[in-house]
Amino acid sequence: MHGTITGAFKNQIDWLPLNSGSVRPTQGRTCCVVQVNCGSQSFNALNAWRILARWMRMPCCTNQSSVPKAWMEFVDDGDGGMPRMRESSLRDRVVDVAEEFAKFTAVMVPVAHDLNDRYSERKEKEKEGRLLTQAEKEAS
Repeated sequence: MHGTITGAFKNQIDWLPLNSGSVRPTQGRTCCVVQVNCGSQSFNALNAWRILARWMRMPCCTNQSSVPKAWMEFVDDGDGGMPRMRESSLRDRVVDVAEEFAKFTAVMVPVAHDLNDRYSERKEKEKEGRLLTQAEKEAS
């Protein structure tokens, strides 16, 4: 663990190209956070992910869910497939979050371009004719 983020997730974030050329693959994409716990209910990882989403310029859905004692919430339906969450108020909450995320994304899509239109990038495009890569910025 690295604070509230597991090493596996930290490594994924470290290798995520947040600026590859002039492309920012996470900028403007919507984010939703759901957490499963082996113990009691906690929101620490959810809060950490919200901060990470903000740093990656990702608007985050306002709803979230934390599932305590997750090992008790999943059942095997016997068909050899993946276990599913059992019917419960916790499952209902996860479905609520998923629905809100779909609606949030639908609302954000039409305005994503406006939210990603940054003064500093417009200024750079005007001066350089395009967005520079990080390597080009560091070399000058």
